[in-house]
Amino acid sequence: MHASTVNSFLCFSIFPDLSLFSISAISPTIATIRSEIGAMEVVAKDVRSAAVRIVDQQRTDLESACEKVSAIVAGNAVVVFTISGCCMCHVVKQLLFGLGVGPTVVELDREAAGGPILSLLHRLGGGGKAVPAVFVGGKFLGGIETVMACHINGSLVPLLKNAGALWL
Repeated sequence: MHASTVNSFLCFSIFPDLSLFSISAISPTIATIRSEIGAMEVVAKDVRSAAVRIVDQQRTDLESACEKVSAIVAGNAVVVFTISGCCMCHVVKQLLFGLGVGPTVVELDREAAGGPILSLLHRLGGGGKAVPAVFVGGKFLGGIETVMACHINGSLVPLLKNAGALWL
């Protein structure tokens, strides 16, 4: 059976009082609907491919951020990732300066790759606060809570000495 005959048959069986004239008037509408469905499928396919491109770009940005962080951390005894104006970042920096450590400070809001690095640090910190993020001896120490806890329990100075950040 031809598609138009099937459409006519279906319409006629559902609405038996329709004339063939009104059925033929419905056919262009059906064609328009089919065309719109086809267009929606194309749009949906474009949206899916755009989403895949975004995810791929985010993955690339995270990999690039990871490489950058690894390079900075590997080349310095103490690294503090901060955001300028963050009071907790200021506290960590002042504590380290007060102990005689000259940390490498990376202010992410002034860094070209700051966003992806911040996202990486957020993941590294277990989903908590991303900054301040302190690395000692090439290893992630933690944020403000961990640094302050290490300072209070007396383990911070030995960590800094082992990393080569303190000579006393």
